[in-house]
Amino acid sequence: MSDTTPESTDATDEQAKSAPADRAENGPLDEAEANPVRPYVDLGGIKILPREGLQLRLEVEEGSKRVVAVGLDYAGSTLQVQPFAAPRSSGLWHEIRQQISEQIAKQGGTTKLTTGPFGPELLAEIPANAAGQAGTRRLARFIGVDGPRWFLRGVIAGQGVVDAEAAAKIEELFRSVVVVRGSTPMPPRDLIPLNVPRTGGQELPTPTTTA
Repeated sequence: MSDTTPESTDATDEQAKSAPADRAENGPLDEAEANPVRPYVDLGGIKILPREGLQLRLEVEEGSKRVVAVGLDYAGSTLQVQPFAAPRSSGLWHEIRQQISEQIAKQGGTTKLTTGPFGPELLAEIPANAAGQAGTRRLARFIGVDGPRWFLRGVIAGQGVVDAEAAAKIEELFRSVVVVRGSTPMPPRDLIPLNVPRTGGQELPTPTTTA
């Protein structure tokens, strides 16, 4: 893979929203756009539509103990999702994408700007740094969608990076996510609060701790 590909965007491009043309119909959806009778798993800032073979994990920050991301294992792939507050009329993905490229470059990794079903995305090679695996790298796709007053980021790993059929399945899962922005004022880029499922009958996701 080539070294990090810089993006040349002007100020107007950086403020533009980035989302599929059919986002409001086919997702990722805003809460106001979702079918209220569908049996979603309510995780606070997002809702997930359960399906056969899907495993949920809550990623918990070690110090604060707050839930900072939702991990979804499905069809040989993993998808990490995070919802953020965003301005009403402008987007975050173009700017955040550039920052991700810079962060991965500092880690010794590389990124390549590509175009996928959600628009611009990053294909990344990231040093694994695992014990006994010096020099190994992992592949990941960074995807993002700007919605109404929110931004949804996804990180795909596993088969969804290298296999077209697996990619289609994990992309459809990302499409099915519903973002619950709420009416509380929040600064742009703040993580929309996530929590364990609120419905007692739902199986609780497995919590994992992140540094």
